[in-house]
Amino acid sequence: MTTEKTFTTAKPAIILSATDYDRLSTLAHAARNRLPDLASELADEIGRAHVLSPDEMADDFVGMNDDVEFRDHTAGRVRQVTLVYPDEADISQGKISVMTPVGTALIGLQTGHSITWETPLGETRQLTVLSVRKRHRH
Repeated sequence: MTTEKTFTTAKPAIILSATDYDRLSTLAHAARNRLPDLASELADEIGRAHVLSPDEMADDFVGMNDDVEFRDHTAGRVRQVTLVYPDEADISQGKISVMTPVGTALIGLQTGHSITWETPLGETRQLTVLSVRKRHRH
């Protein structure tokens, strides 16, 4: 007997700090000519975000420079990464850019929430945030 996972394409609610929202909006706008698909996806994500002041932000939402543990349901494994801006990305150190499909999927998600998206190659992927650890902001 086989069981198939069903994926919902409904996007979960996301929350961003006003600071992350401003910087990500600028980043998406600046990248629209160079990386139009990723810039559009990031703009869509932040466009549906509920924006809060940094003081109102709960610790269980993924923000920039946070350490995130998530389950990649497609690969069937748990990954730990730090979500960073493109100029800070270094995959060898586990720092992934928000301007990647996984980074765009993670931004603003709450612990326990999942998101499904389609890759540029048409593959359906799903991840679930398992934990978020806030880093010192500078």
